[in-house]
Amino acid sequence: MKITLMKFAALAALILSPALAIAEEGWTPLFDGKTLTGWTQKNGTAKYTVEDGAVVGRTEVGSPNSFLCTDKSYGDFELEFEVKVDNGLNSGVQIRSQTKDTPTGRVNGPQVEIESGPAEAGYVYGEATGRGWLTPPERLKPHAKFKNEEWNKFRVVAQGPRIQTWINGEPIEDLTDAEIYKTHPAGFIGLQVHGIGKNSGPFEVSWKNIRIRELKSDK
Repeated sequence: MKITLMKFAALAALILSPALAIAEEGWTPLFDGKTLTGWTQKNGTAKYTVEDGAVVGRTEVGSPNSFLCTDKSYGDFELEFEVKVDNGLNSGVQIRSQTKDTPTGRVNGPQVEIESGPAEAGYVYGEATGRGWLTPPERLKPHAKFKNEEWNKFRVVAQGPRIQTWINGEPIEDLTDAEIYKTHPAGFIGLQVHGIGKNSGPFEVSWKNIRIRELKSDK
């Protein structure tokens, strides 16, 4: 079959257009689907591997919470990822997070909750901040918008003191917290594997299609 130069150019443009569109919109992949380049584990001994284009975290008995963290810090951004978690395990994604005392110290900061439900998936917790849930108690209501044992798409927008979250296109949280923004205006993104007891698990949590778009500060 003969393909003219004009048809070839049109076909190439069609193939490349999705990637070009993403680049034009300012999206940057945080995970290349093959390696953990750009990520460093902090805390815990949970195992992180790459399998079938996803980051897979597996629990380790006796380990405290583990976090696979971006080497780069982010302040104002839009973050998207897909996640699947075993029933019986809760997890989360840290945003604007830090380590206490030393570069390898305790991970702390806002965490977007991941949990099979009905539960509190998508709400914001203060990991090791001494505050517990950052989502106000009156809004902390279990829901079933997270699909158990399936891939779920999360969207997180952090701009100034405001943090918004969506699960599968459904709005979950719209939090404005000047206090946490004062202490955590920027930091790494972290994928959590929660610690488990001796008679629990093993459990897995997987992430894929992790990408970020940095935003201009609204100050």
